[in-house]
Amino acid sequence: MATYLKDLSEFNPATIPNAKGMKAGVVVSDYSPEITYRLLDGCIRALLRAGVKEKDISVIHVPGAFELPSGAQMLALAEKPDVIICLGCVIKGETKHDEYINNSVSNGITQLSLMLKKPVIYGVLTPNNLKQAKDRAGGKHGNKGVEAAVTAVKMVSLRKKLKIKK
Repeated sequence: MATYLKDLSEFNPATIPNAKGMKAGVVVSDYSPEITYRLLDGCIRALLRAGVKEKDISVIHVPGAFELPSGAQMLALAEKPDVIICLGCVIKGETKHDEYINNSVSNGITQLSLMLKKPVIYGVLTPNNLKQAKDRAGGKHGNKGVEAAVTAVKMVSLRKKLKIKK
C-alpha cells in the first residue's frame, strides 16, 4: 500500500475488534535498532490500546530481518500466541541484498502463517534509504508497527469469527 504523504497509523479503538484476552507474540530485528525499536514501541502501544494486556505480549529479539521467520516459529512453539507480529527494516543498499532478504523474509512469514494456521504479520519496512525508514517508524507516514498491531487484532478477530480452533 502506498503511503505517500499519508499517516495510516491513527486508529480509533472503537473501530477495531476488542483484543481483550488476545495473546500476541512480537519478533523484532535488532538490525537498524533506531528504526525497529520505534516499530516495536508503536506496536506494543497499539496492542495495549486495543485491549491486549501487557502480560499477554511476548517480545523476542533476533539479529536481523532474515531471522524473523525462524524467530517467529520458535516463539510460536514456545509461547503459543494467537498471533505473531514480525518487525524489521531492510534498507536498500548498493547491491541487491535487500531483494534477496525481503523475498526470503516475506516468503518465510507467509509459509509459517500457513503452516501454523494462525496469523503471522509482516511488519518489515523495505525503504530505499534511512529517511524513508524514519518517516515510516514514527515520522510523517506514521508508524508501521502500529499498523501491524491493528492488522494482528483484525486477523485474530477474523479467526475467532470463523470459529477456527487453535
